[in-house]
Order: sequence, then structure tokens, then C-alpha cells
Amino acid sequence: MTELSPALKQATPVLAARGEGVYLFDEDDRRYLDFTAGIGVTSTGHCHPRVVEAAQNQVGTLIHGQYTTVMHRRLLELTERLGEVLPTGLDRLFYVNSGSEAVEASVRLARHATGRQNIIAFSGGFHGRTMGAAALTTSGVKVRAGIGPMMPGVAFAPFPEAYRHGTTEAAEVDRALAELDQLLMTTTSPKDTAAIIVEPVLGEGGYIPAPPRFLAGLRERADKHGILLIADEVQTGVGRTGAFWGHEHAGIGPDILITAKGLASGFPLSAIAAGEELMSKAWPGSQGGTYGGNAVAAAAALATLDVVRDEDLVGNAAEQGQRLIEGLRKVAAEHPVIGDVRGLGLMLGNEFTTSEGAPDAATAARAHAAAAEEGLLLLTCGPHGNVVRMIPPLIVTAAQVDEAVACWSRAVARAVAD
Repeated sequence: MTELSPALKQATPVLAARGEGVYLFDEDDRRYLDFTAGIGVTSTGHCHPRVVEAAQNQVGTLIHGQYTTVMHRRLLELTERLGEVLPTGLDRLFYVNSGSEAVEASVRLARHATGRQNIIAFSGGFHGRTMGAAALTTSGVKVRAGIGPMMPGVAFAPFPEAYRHGTTEAAEVDRALAELDQLLMTTTSPKDTAAIIVEPVLGEGGYIPAPPRFLAGLRERADKHGILLIADEVQTGVGRTGAFWGHEHAGIGPDILITAKGLASGFPLSAIAAGEELMSKAWPGSQGGTYGGNAVAAAAALATLDVVRDEDLVGNAAEQGQRLIEGLRKVAAEHPVIGDVRGLGLMLGNEFTTSEGAPDAATAARAHAAAAEEGLLLLTCGPHGNVVRMIPPLIVTAAQVDEAVACWSRAVARAVAD
């Protein structure tokens, strides 16, 4: 009997039959609040009618127009629409399928454009599982274990983690920037460094927002040394954090932006954006791919952007994210095993710790499982697996937030009692 790879581990016991908005339904028609959103992908909810209609219409006319062979109208329209929301100056786009591919495309472009080889990434960052992207990833050893040697030319700097180190945000930013300066003096010369890549919020690394002053410090150093700044907005983009792009909270702009996940409401599509001068430095033949910019995915992305705009989902993410974090903090106040609640917009994490402050993955796992039994689907993250994250679709309502908080409160109470 042929089966799925045993390396694939399912986070919840649900066999999904259909999805509708913020809900998933199993084959017995039991309803679950889906606060995973396919790991931040179904930004407009499951099967939003406008996305469904756009995809159905496109399937009936052109499914695949390979975009280095022929051009198709949906991709041209999507490129124009993204120009309305991309940071100023990032007016050239290259499309692929996944976040990992886009990350590797950004590294390739940075190396071509600068003539330099080294890339600086940050502790706890997650950029993908393909070989180049994995070399930039330290969110957990499972991504890198057993596949070495890794791609050379990568140096890691500390990411500011105030809760982990029991200090203040200001002190952590000072430490992280000082260590970055030390790295540039001792490990990777600025003249050898092509780019700095950073997530505006650590994703798999524990849902830790980058302080605005830290991102501003990266921008300052990049400008000083002629280093490119790459914003990995795979998970934080398209409104997830309560701003269209996560880096906007810091008031800075990247040289290269990576987007995927929520861009097409579940269809595989990713892209990198850069300015015309920078993108023109990509060597001939260095950008391409069979499925990149697929017509159906592009149509779904166009509908997604329309829904995000017309339903003000960025504003809703900010509003409901505030409601959610306040509810989660009330639950944490009743259960000291939750040491920290943090995040931006609808990208929130609950970190479980022991009374001594050590990571408590066991209680996190029990709470995660109990939540599914209560009808709330969640995911864990962090290097120790002790952070339970909440990433609902951006269409979530106040009533649904309150329902999720109530489920979560019961789940945590059960986890603590076990």
C-alpha cells in the first residue's frame, strides 16, 4: 500500500473535507475554528467567493501559460496591482512558486548585483527547506540536520529576544546591533557582504517581532556599507501584521522584498520585488522556472488583493489582532505557565515556560492538542516547540476572536490540570 512519507507529521488530527471562511469542516461535518490559515496562507479565508470565482474563470480559459515562453494577461495585471502596494521604488517583480524559491532568488540577485558572496542572517530565522534557504535558517536544527555541508558564505548575527534573555527591548537592540557590528569586523567584511536578510517577525523561530529600532539599525548599516537589505515577508506580508508589509512598522524600506503565503489565498505563488536598477543586474538566464507566475494562481492573487483592499483586511488585522492579544493576555494572567504573549496584528504567539523560566514544550503540546479537541486549530513553533501560535484568516470577526479565546482558555486550563 502506498502512503505518504513518514517524515510528514500532521499537527492536528483533522481530515478536512471543506473550508468556509475562518472554519474548516471534517468528514463528519464537525466545524473547527482554523487559526492556522494553512500556516498564514488563506488570508481571505477558506474559499472566499471572489477568489473561487476568479480561479474558476481562469481555469476555463488558460491554466498554464509558461511566462518565459508566452505572456498572459493575469500576470501583467497582477504586476500592475502589486505596484499599488509595494514599497516605493520596488517596481520590478520576478515570480516563482514557494517562499524557499523566492528566498534563493533574492540571494542570487544580491550576489549578482553586488559582486559579493556573503549573506548575513539572524539567529532563529526561518527562510525555507531547500538547500540555499536552509543554509540561512536557524529556527530549529531539524531544518539543517543531516544534510551538510551547508551553502557557504552565510554568517549569523543575534536577533533581539528580550523575553528569552530576561532583559529590556532597548538593551536587546543595543546588544544585537553591537554584535552585528562585531560580525562585520571579525567574520564577514562589509566588502564581502552582499545582503542582510531578516524576517520582520520571526516565524518558526517563535513569533518574535523585530523592534523598529533594530530594523532601522539594519537599514543604517546596509546603507553605510553598500549592503542590500532583504525583507523576508513570506509570512508577515499582505496585511498579516496589521500593516500591508511587516517592515512598515519600523518606517524603513528594503532593497529586496520577498512575498508568498497570503498573496494568493492558497494557490502557490511567490515573488521577489526590487528596483529597476537592481533587478537589471541579474545575470541573463538566472531567473526562470516552469510554473512561476501560473495563470490560475495569478488570477487568485488578483482577487486576493481586491478583497484585502475592498474589505479593509489590513485594518481588520490590526483591530482584531489587538482584541486577540488582549484576550490571550487575560488567559496568560490566569495561567503563569504562559510566560509571554507577543506578536503583531494577527500573528501572535503564546510562550510556555516553567516556574524557573525554562521552555515548557510539554504543556504547550497539551494545550495545542486540547485546543483541537475544543474546536480550535493551532500550530506550535520556536526551537523548543513551546510557543503556540495563532494566525487566523484576516477576515476573522470580533465574535470569532472571542470564541477562539474562550476555546483557548479551556484548553490551557486542561493542559495545566493534566
